[in-house]
Amino acid sequence: MSVYRFKSRETGDLVMLPQHGKRLLEILGKDPSGPGVIQPAEMTGAVAAIRAAVAQDEAQRQPQKTADDDGDDNDAASSDEVSLRLRSAPFIEMLQRCEQAGVDIVWGV
Repeated sequence: MSVYRFKSRETGDLVMLPQHGKRLLEILGKDPSGPGVIQPAEMTGAVAAIRAAVAQDEAQRQPQKTADDDGDDNDAASSDEVSLRLRSAPFIEMLQRCEQAGVDIVWGV
């Protein structure tokens, strides 16, 4: 899949690069290899699963201070990465709006 395009009747399309869309679908326990659907009844659980993954991701990103740490940021590459919290925010908003409207979210169709 070149990109993931999440669609609903309630929101505009949400387009994600393959690695990011795949990660979110795996967090939700969905098969990222083909088309799929998230139904309104699943959306509260989906939001909770993403928020739990965000908390875990942020806990892993916490810098480990050592005694010989001079305060320099030697890990510039990781600080330039976009966090899961930021990447998932539009998807969480889409889930919440679609749940309120009672409409499905589909991808790969």
